[in-house]
Amino acid sequence: MFRVVKPKSVEEFNAYYTFRWTYLRQPWNFPPGSEKDEYEQVAEHRMIINSAGDIVACGRVHLNTAEEAQIRHIAVHADFQRKGLGQMILGALEAVARDLGAIRAVTNSRELSIPFFTACGFAVEREAPTELGTLRRQQMVKKLSDLSSLVMHPNWCKELQKTWSDTIPITDHMGIKIHQFTGRTLETRASLNKNINIHGTMFAGSIFSLATLTGWGMIFLQLKEKNVRGDIVLGDGDIHYHKPITMKPRAICNIESLSGKLGLLDKNKKAKLTLQVDILDGDDPVAEFKGVYWVLPPKKVSKDDSEEE
Repeated sequence: MFRVVKPKSVEEFNAYYTFRWTYLRQPWNFPPGSEKDEYEQVAEHRMIINSAGDIVACGRVHLNTAEEAQIRHIAVHADFQRKGLGQMILGALEAVARDLGAIRAVTNSRELSIPFFTACGFAVEREAPTELGTLRRQQMVKKLSDLSSLVMHPNWCKELQKTWSDTIPITDHMGIKIHQFTGRTLETRASLNKNINIHGTMFAGSIFSLATLTGWGMIFLQLKEKNVRGDIVLGDGDIHYHKPITMKPRAICNIESLSGKLGLLDKNKKAKLTLQVDILDGDDPVAEFKGVYWVLPPKKVSKDDSEEE
């Protein structure tokens, strides 16, 4: 299980900077401290941790202007590469940039990283200044205002939203909307005003519903991705609450947390899937949901049922 978190304590920032230096500066023999620059205090920092609490990826974003965000210092632990964590941390930084009002993101990429950023929607614009005087880079740009940069497979997402509205009416009552789908991460958001209790916080039941629907939605989109059909039902759900939600309810499900065998549906057998959904209030983690879902094979229509009378 992997989670995107924001370093807050001195200890967390020390670990974050050590990780950055280890993967972005030490290989070129630059000393500790070279991983920092003059933008650290005004930047937003994010890191991915595993179930043991170890940092496995990191990145940073800051505003150059009111409309342009600069993404820097993306690194992934050597033992966790090619698992989608680069896209996961980049997606989190882009989400922060949008919340800050940016409509375009730039990054100065080394030659080895250009294919990664190209695959994530960036395009080379021009040559950038060398890094630390020696490392050549290209400036790459991505428009954050494009729908395709926010939602992959918009037709699937539109169908999911309509399915929720038609078959699970509580979705509309809670104001639950798909905010982002990258192919690997699904983020939904809910209206606090529609789910607020007498204490000015979100109902615990509403938080649970937001989590279960987000997990349900991730499986729905994976069925589309695999081009298989099935009926999704919640088998079991366990949620741990840490803090109340008082501002911006968000739910995030990453494909790395999803496990199970959808191939069983091809054998007309039900498939058991487990996943995790992280609940946040803005950028602050407030709860974790672990769900067990069953995907049931579609019912076969008999010849008699299909014939017209």
